Parts: sequence; C-alpha cells; structure tokens
Amino acid sequence: MIGRFRAACAMVVLALAALGLTASPATAGVLQCAPFARQVSGIQLFGNANTWWGQAEGRYDRGHNPRVGAVLAFAASRSMPVGHVAMVSKVVNDREVLLTHANWSYRGGIERNVRAIDVSPNNDWTDVRVWYGPIGGLGLRSNPARGFIYPEGSTTEQPVRMASLDTAAAAF
Repeated sequence: MIGRFRAACAMVVLALAALGLTASPATAGVLQCAPFARQVSGIQLFGNANTWWGQAEGRYDRGHNPRVGAVLAFAASRSMPVGHVAMVSKVVNDREVLLTHANWSYRGGIERNVRAIDVSPNNDWTDVRVWYGPIGGLGLRSNPARGFIYPEGSTTEQPVRMASLDTAAAAF
C-alpha cells in the first residue's frame, strides 16, 4: 500500500515537472528593484536592496539630499524584508522627488516618474511615502529609508578645460 502511494506521488511529481509546474522561488523570472536600479543609475552594487546602503560606504558618496540619478535606499521593514531601491528621476523640491523603479506597485512592473515625498520629522528622507498604483495615489503607509547613494562623479564638479596653443612646442 505504501509502495503504491509513493509510486503515485512520484508519478505526480514527474508529471508536474514535465509541465513546468514545479515549485520555484516566488521571485524567479520577475524583474526586481535592485538589478533595475543598477541598470538605470549605473551604481554597481549587488545583492538585496537592504544591503546597498552599507555596501556603498567607501565606494559611493551617500547623503540625505535628493539628486537626479541618485538611488534612494529603503531600509528593510516588516512589509519590505529585503528593502527597496529606486532612482531619482527628478527633484521637485527638497521634500518631493519623482522616482523610477521596479517591483513596487505591480509585481515585476516598472514605474517611471512616480511621486515620493519625505515625511520624516527631520527632513532627512528617512521616512518616505511613495506613489502606489493600485490606489492611484501616495501609499497609505510611510517607508523607512537610509538616504541617497550618489553615482560616481555626481558630487564633484569637473574643471573646465580650455584648449590653448603651446607656442614653445610650436617653434621647431
């Protein structure tokens, strides 16, 4: 009896595998926020979003002022156990930005230029509300954030170089 049951279970497992219905991680094949943020920002950090802030230390400038091209790094929370990252596509003012990100409102979906506002008591972008598509407005809850990770070269201005004629070298 047990042998027949095991054989029947094995047959079901094989049939499901043949149909591609085997169990797989929930995120397999779905666009995630971290690879998308890496692609659109050029910030070369890897792993879960909640590790980006720590990984950026010593590699990228970090801060609490929004800049176009910077990545807003959200902290892990009960509702976001692996955090979230999103690129700033426009700074509206010191307390509002537009974000471009993936896997927020819709599983695997990309959203461009969605509103995010700083609701932190110290105006430091450590508590943020973000547009949430299914309700057509800012999300009902705020989300903890670490701050902004700035792409290389975004904080230092490059000096202007002017062409000039080297007259000493021109005299043969």
